[in-house]
Amino acid sequence: MAEGTESRIPPAAPSQGGSDEDRYLQRRTLRRGSAGWLLLTGLGVAYVVSGDFSGWNIGLAEGGFGGLAIAMLLMGAMYACLVFALAELSAILPTAGGGYGFARRALGTWGGFLTGTAILIEYILAPAAISIFIGDYIESLNLFGLTSGWPVYLACFAIFISVHLWGVGEALRFSLVVTAIAVAALLIFAVGAFTEFSADGLNDIPVDTEAFGASSWLPMGLLGIWAAFPFGMWFFLGIEGVPLAAEEAKDPVRSMPKALSIAMGVLVLLALLTFFAATGAHGANAIKEAGNPLVVALQGDGEPTALSRFVNYAGLAGLVASFFSLIYAGSRQLFALSRAGYLPRFLSLTSSRKAPYLGLVIPGAIGFGLAAATGDGGRMLNMAVFGATISYAMMALSHIVLRRREPGLHRPYRTPGGIATSSVAFVLALSALVATFLVDKTAAFIALGVYAIALAYFAFYSRHRLVAAAPEEEFAALAEAEAELERT
Repeated sequence: MAEGTESRIPPAAPSQGGSDEDRYLQRRTLRRGSAGWLLLTGLGVAYVVSGDFSGWNIGLAEGGFGGLAIAMLLMGAMYACLVFALAELSAILPTAGGGYGFARRALGTWGGFLTGTAILIEYILAPAAISIFIGDYIESLNLFGLTSGWPVYLACFAIFISVHLWGVGEALRFSLVVTAIAVAALLIFAVGAFTEFSADGLNDIPVDTEAFGASSWLPMGLLGIWAAFPFGMWFFLGIEGVPLAAEEAKDPVRSMPKALSIAMGVLVLLALLTFFAATGAHGANAIKEAGNPLVVALQGDGEPTALSRFVNYAGLAGLVASFFSLIYAGSRQLFALSRAGYLPRFLSLTSSRKAPYLGLVIPGAIGFGLAAATGDGGRMLNMAVFGATISYAMMALSHIVLRRREPGLHRPYRTPGGIATSSVAFVLALSALVATFLVDKTAAFIALGVYAIALAYFAFYSRHRLVAAAPEEEFAALAEAEAELERT
């Protein structure tokens, strides 16, 4: 049995059959075989597509066009390397634990909790940020007389959590349809925006002459490149959540690597088209602080056009797709951590439709509260990125450790480049983590404080009450037992 792990399963009612462990897990099961590679690919794109519609443009204020362009390329490289590493890890351990499960196997219980908690910070705060961006789009459209504020955020969380409670298959199909609409809209936007493209608009942000290395392409200097890292990530943030659907996937060993690779390719194409088209249409300076940058890129300070209105509505579709799918990811990470005892076990209970209802409702309530209390999407975004970068570094490290410690482990899919690939992801993830402090120290320290409180809970309480029968824990324990036999 793994160090620090105890099989303390709460007693079940006498009328139920099977062992305590069986009864415990039966009340915590997901609907298997609900998603093939196409739905998983759609999920990977859905996690991220809102990043093309809003959020990334704030990086122009931090680094200018050149700074954000370099940041986007470096962060794109980080995600590509990470995706290849995750494709291998998800084929080895296809469970709902995702990053937590990978790190638990490679780095022990502490590594598992560090990774899982960082992922939770990302997936609770990112929907909060997106709900604020949805409010911005609704306000610009003047839909139903609503303006950006708590009624919009409440409606977002209430409606889309309800769809998830209906069932995973229905939820993922809904997500695929909305994502397809958003992707089509981005392509139409790019065609329309490129008709107004002017290279002069790319570098129209005033230059900070006191910044080291400042120029028209790097108006905030060389340090602006680093400060733009979190916003370069926004074009790809969330794709790492695809492995969280492993227990609900059809043939996850094959479908996960395929879905991750295709989704990443689609996201790279969309990122390049959106970035160049939006900044070149009406200039980087015009959109650097806009809540709906694509609409501003099309109409500037003028009257709305047919295309800008279409993109505004489609922007809602993109934001909804990411909001919807990130809620799914957060619930599955919370489910896995709770099922294994890292977090209170009642959070992993599932309904008759095999949905982790408390794992959906409680993070949603927290996200709504944060959005309504702050209304600051940029700050929520930076806090989400803080958690994401920690998890990326830990997952990349897990790949490195497993490759070195268990070279003979059966790997249905192998990462191209092996350790060199995951090492690039590891170094860039640490660089992005530091960048969150450059952008908003307050947000980064708040996220760090939440992280510290969670770690204290684990250190003093939950690590002594882990559930050995949980799939990720059982898999790690078997590996440790095999290693012990080899040493004797």
